[in-house]
Amino acid sequence: MFAELAQRYRHELRVHCYRMLGSFTEAEDLVQEALLRAWRKRESFQGRSTFRAWLYRIATNACLDVLSSPARGREVGVAAGADGMRVPMAEVGWLQPYPDALLDLAAPGEGEPDAVVIARETIELAFLAAIQHLPPKQRAVLILRDVLGWPAAETAATLELSVASVKSALQRARVTMREQLPERRSEWGRRASPSEEERAVLQRYLEASDRADLAALAELLRADARQMMPPLAAVYDGREAILAMWRPVLVGPQAWGEWRGVLTAANRQPTVANYVRRHGEHDFSAVNLDVLRIEGDRVVEITTFGVELFAAFGLATRL
Repeated sequence: MFAELAQRYRHELRVHCYRMLGSFTEAEDLVQEALLRAWRKRESFQGRSTFRAWLYRIATNACLDVLSSPARGREVGVAAGADGMRVPMAEVGWLQPYPDALLDLAAPGEGEPDAVVIARETIELAFLAAIQHLPPKQRAVLILRDVLGWPAAETAATLELSVASVKSALQRARVTMREQLPERRSEWGRRASPSEEERAVLQRYLEASDRADLAALAELLRADARQMMPPLAAVYDGREAILAMWRPVLVGPQAWGEWRGVLTAANRQPTVANYVRRHGEHDFSAVNLDVLRIEGDRVVEITTFGVELFAAFGLATRL
């Protein structure tokens, strides 16, 4: 009975751990640890809260243990674009994408009370990167209060804080998030899937990439577009900087070969898995994942990740 109940919440607990840690790989490990702790403590569940809330309390504290451990040894760095503005995603070297197919497993049915769990604005990469700038307890408070919608008293009990401390931590966390999130974020769409316009831009981006058509790619990039490549702290700031980085691998004597893109989705954002068939080779080999942010008819942000999570996305490493 316990195992059946616990497994019911496994997927959403993994999303919760992911928000806390920013790393899909660590979230996988932590949800296992949380369920193991819950099993060991199963006799302590006395029904004073819901079973779901009890599991969230255990998972939250497991994440806090990791975040407070000296062994973690992670500091949010400082990265800036050409305009001198801080770029949160470039500062979080451990940031990883989360496959939409697995988010779907955690999403409640339409009309269920916990529908906020997978809201797009609280799972997109910009939010995940920004929240990593919060101290662990503030991070937990913000997620429990503003993302999951828990009452202050329940949040305080989960984190063993006073209600006054929770309210204070939430105020400070909101200030930091306003500083870290992009100014125009309130204008972003809040759909669970790309709009028709976004899909059209995505298709044009895919076709231009496959053709190695720099002119078409330039047309799709907004002038102030940015590209980041966690765990590298590099920021390619502006259309020209991005094209200059792409040019040698796409065209000319040093070009890598024939490119092919496969559409997927991460963090409720359109995503392209890139493959290349190098000269003299038969197969296409996986290169990276590009998670896009599209505004209107332009790509405004590209966050590029390595091939480590292709399996989690159900993607082959060779075509």
